Amino acid sequence: MRILIVGGYGTFGGRLVELLESDSRLTLLVAGRSAASAQAYCAGRTGARAQLIPTVFDRAATDAAQLAALKPAILVDASGPFQAYGPSGYALVEHCIASGVNYLDLADGADFVAGIDRFNGAAELAGVFVLSGVSSFPVLTAAVVRQMAVGMSSVHGIHAGIAPSPYAGVGLNVIRAIASYAGQRIGLRRGGTTATGWPFAESERFVVAVPGRVPLRRLRFSLVDVPDLRVLPGQWPQATDVWMGAAPVPASLHRALTLMAWLVRLRLLRSLSWLPRLMYWVTNHLRWGEHRGGMYVVVSGEGPDGALVREWHLLAEGDDGPLIPSMGAQAVIGNVLDGKSPPPGARTAMPDVHLSDYQKLFAQRTIFTGTRQRAPLPPQPLFQRILGDAWNQLPAEVRRLHGVSHQSAFTGTCTVHRGSQPLARLAAALIGLPKAGAGQDIRVDLRVAAGAEHWVRSIGGRRFSSVLRQGRGRSEWLLRESFGPITVDIALLLDGGFLCYILRGWTLFGIRLPLWLGPRSTALETAQEGKFCFDVTIGHPLTGVIVQYRGLLTEAPL
Repeated sequence: MRILIVGGYGTFGGRLVELLESDSRLTLLVAGRSAASAQAYCAGRTGARAQLIPTVFDRAATDAAQLAALKPAILVDASGPFQAYGPSGYALVEHCIASGVNYLDLADGADFVAGIDRFNGAAELAGVFVLSGVSSFPVLTAAVVRQMAVGMSSVHGIHAGIAPSPYAGVGLNVIRAIASYAGQRIGLRRGGTTATGWPFAESERFVVAVPGRVPLRRLRFSLVDVPDLRVLPGQWPQATDVWMGAAPVPASLHRALTLMAWLVRLRLLRSLSWLPRLMYWVTNHLRWGEHRGGMYVVVSGEGPDGALVREWHLLAEGDDGPLIPSMGAQAVIGNVLDGKSPPPGARTAMPDVHLSDYQKLFAQRTIFTGTRQRAPLPPQPLFQRILGDAWNQLPAEVRRLHGVSHQSAFTGTCTVHRGSQPLARLAAALIGLPKAGAGQDIRVDLRVAAGAEHWVRSIGGRRFSSVLRQGRGRSEWLLRESFGPITVDIALLLDGGFLCYILRGWTLFGIRLPLWLGPRSTALETAQEGKFCFDVTIGHPLTGVIVQYRGLLTEAPL
């Protein structure tokens, strides 16, 4: 099958090539206006099993005859910016229909995607499919909403956001699109009516936290003008609020962009059309932080027992996140190869790509998804509230200890190692940590009060305690554990049969301090010999290891 990818050596087109090149059934025409760039890109893809053909193609100057001569089965427009296509922006769509070529695009322009259905009759008559907006916004969003709305009698609100990794690499055309609408007046669904929105001049904060994975930091998402704002209300007309956001990086650039969007909104600047090349340089050269990205979709509506809020979270590690916007096109092409071609007609691609299509592709990458429910929920133990749908993946022995609802106790034996440095010994004494020794008796008493868990550990006759509670605000979906004046924020990571504690922040006397100055902790819990098994190490850069204790526990009478 011959696939013509317009903008095939660009940011999103190149990622689509990367996703498809392992399939030997494909011939990929990597197309653009520069023959040298196309040839250089194809020459660099040394591991491709598909045939890659560098192709000169100018979407603005090509006619139907030239397109037909290339004989593609499917054309994918991954160029853009679609917001700037203008009145003749659909010429390529018309050429595809005239030539009998199926068409996909990765359009993020709301007007462009919303106008594609005018070609429905012609596409049906020609027997080709014309699918627009085959990207995270709106195809993945819509697929998630369909899944999350199952069991709801009505959908009231849809909020979503994308947070790219600092190292994702953003194309110049994407930045041109952002600059074209930042601070400009747009329409969106708010309060049950069509209202005015101001891209990048209004924001909301959110923590992307897949159950059982390390969450992203709490990020600020700013309103963006994407197709979802137009097409989702058509799919869910009862929705009173539809809002889409993005969290550009670095955060300093995001703040500067918000400031300039306000200047546009206040008419102190006409537009940000002068900004793209500077923004492009900043986003692709000033990079720091974790190489991770994420996405969220929140659906609120009416459930069987009243108001219901469901959240879908996505985390992508390393270089896999930037591939997601191109995965919708990969899914459509894969379905065609498997004999499941979309029906003829022109439309947004929302009905043609399902969440299950994405999940198959996510499973081949380090991309993780999960759901959370805000209300209504029955009372749950602290760890179950934080872990969400990952709770049931824990070993039964671990669930039993962390399933305390009122009061419980566990006993067993453990081995304790203490740090030898003077500062380590002093820290251990101040906290009340146990002395070193093997085969020591241990008792853990747990008590729930006001939504927090109070833990008292007795090892070898020495007691030390802490209070555990669910984080809020910037610590949302984290476990907060307090030892006297020190409070640490902990992510609960499920890795195979192990529950791992990952330190994400700390405070001293309520003052948040840099993580690199704080304590170090490695904690694992699992099941061994039918018992709860733990292995905990606490240290600090200045002291080295302060204490390590590991052992086995079983439930004991109170």
